[in-house]
Amino acid sequence: MPKDNITPRGDNYSQWYLDIVSQADLAESSEVRGCMVIKPLGYAIWENIQSGLDRRIKATGHSNAYFPLFIPMSLLQREAQHVEGFAPEVAVVTHGGGEPLAEPLAVRPTSEAIIGCSFAKWVHSWRDLPLLINQWANVVRWEMRTRPFLRTTEFLWQEGHTAHATEAEAEEETLKILNEVYADFSEREMAVPVLRGRKTDREKFAGALRTYAIEAMMQDGRALQAGTSHNLGQNFARAFGIKYQTVDNLEEYAWTTSWGVSTRLVGALIMAHSDDEGLVCPPRLAPIQVVVVPIYKGEAERATVLEAVDRVVASWGGRFRVKVDDRDQMTPGFKFNEWEVKGVPVRVEVGPRDVAKGTAAVARRDKPGREGKQFVGQDVLADHIAALLEEIHNSMFERAVRFRDDHTVDVADYGELVEAVKTGFARAPWAGTGADEERIQNETKATIRVIPFDQPGKAGRCVATGAETDQVAIFGRSY
Repeated sequence: MPKDNITPRGDNYSQWYLDIVSQADLAESSEVRGCMVIKPLGYAIWENIQSGLDRRIKATGHSNAYFPLFIPMSLLQREAQHVEGFAPEVAVVTHGGGEPLAEPLAVRPTSEAIIGCSFAKWVHSWRDLPLLINQWANVVRWEMRTRPFLRTTEFLWQEGHTAHATEAEAEEETLKILNEVYADFSEREMAVPVLRGRKTDREKFAGALRTYAIEAMMQDGRALQAGTSHNLGQNFARAFGIKYQTVDNLEEYAWTTSWGVSTRLVGALIMAHSDDEGLVCPPRLAPIQVVVVPIYKGEAERATVLEAVDRVVASWGGRFRVKVDDRDQMTPGFKFNEWEVKGVPVRVEVGPRDVAKGTAAVARRDKPGREGKQFVGQDVLADHIAALLEEIHNSMFERAVRFRDDHTVDVADYGELVEAVKTGFARAPWAGTGADEERIQNETKATIRVIPFDQPGKAGRCVATGAETDQVAIFGRSY
């Protein structure tokens, strides 16, 4: 049965999501319109996401730096497509220290402009390339409709920015980040399967040559763009003067890229895995992987049980992120409920009988109730938990893959597409234009999420134009 204070997914998915965020104590609304306070548990999940991504980013040769929050408007306006794309979302500072500013400052919506100016100072020769920089920062985009983690006026993210000598090197970088960092992290750490592909020109990043993305399906069948990687061509290099001297002493513009993921990944984690009982957190990202609940009555039992718990947990040697919930003022039932709502992957219960038998009760969060509970000897508990955490991750990933595949339909005509996007993705033959995309969006509320890398290689008729094509696109309604 669902928790009384969590709306069932089947009744109101949007409210269910908000209830999970609230009841799991992940975030709350702030006094600033459209902004959220990320509470300790929500931020701990983000820290684990950040840590995992940071390791991958550094392993591919990038270094972290930091750039200003404020961007002179004249810089933001140098790349015409870029400023046009972001203009509706930009917050502008016009006063400082009680006086009007000589030039208004944009609050960072993204950093191509301010970082491009630094790159122009740092790059002089082919020897300075490639330049591989990442920053962890906050950004502000003035959103009209906000939802915690998924879309907020201010959010946290990482943004990578690189400069290269050739288009081929920039393209290699763009795809490496998408595949080896973002997609790999999403599937191996978040247990969220993703589709990888290219965005259409209508959906690409403002000012980019090409944009690539990973797209995940949430439990209501909608798409969530989980990460993007942009080959910026030479557009920003020309706008900001990022030039280098070649081996042949010629002056060339660099080829640049940018790419990013944000706290939106926390929202993806919630919507891809959680249930009507609360949050379900992937083991590799869970701030607490194992909660141990001692069960006792009276001081004598308390001392005996806590001594056994301390001994058992110490024997694990720090293999897991563990919380021992020994609060006397809370009943075991209250504790079980709290940690279930907060998504802790494994719960271990130890009572007087367990102490006598040398056992413990082990419950897994992804299978609530009796189905996910068993008794395990304390001497093998550590290895059992390690294997169980791995099993939970694999089970969550496989379940998400099945759900996505069950809600993805190969369509042959426009009528089938209209029906398919009501409940999931439509994979459709595509040879249309931006105008065709706009018409479909207006009529169905669905957009092309990606032109997937994985193409069937067989001919079909475009669902918009009827022209023969061997290319398919993934359509879906999105967040």
